[in-house]
Amino acid sequence: MDRSIEGAGNPAIRTFEHELKLVRSAIALVASGGAPSVSLGGLYFGEDLIEPARRMALESGVRIVPLWSADDAGAGLSVERMTDD
Repeated sequence: MDRSIEGAGNPAIRTFEHELKLVRSAIALVASGGAPSVSLGGLYFGEDLIEPARRMALESGVRIVPLWSADDAGAGLSVERMTDD
């Protein structure tokens, strides 16, 4: 499935920006100690958000774990605290 937002109309761009905002909020919540982890499921642009989310998470001292689905319904992301193990 092509999930590119290049040339897409405003609804796709708004969806991408909304999902990016959700990722940023989840990273901030976990990084602040407000939650040990946050899972975001069924993100339409989840696969496209993995690398930007990893960069943001690393800067905040947390990590991103992709949550792959068995179908083409999008990917989820889990934001977790880093452990010293």
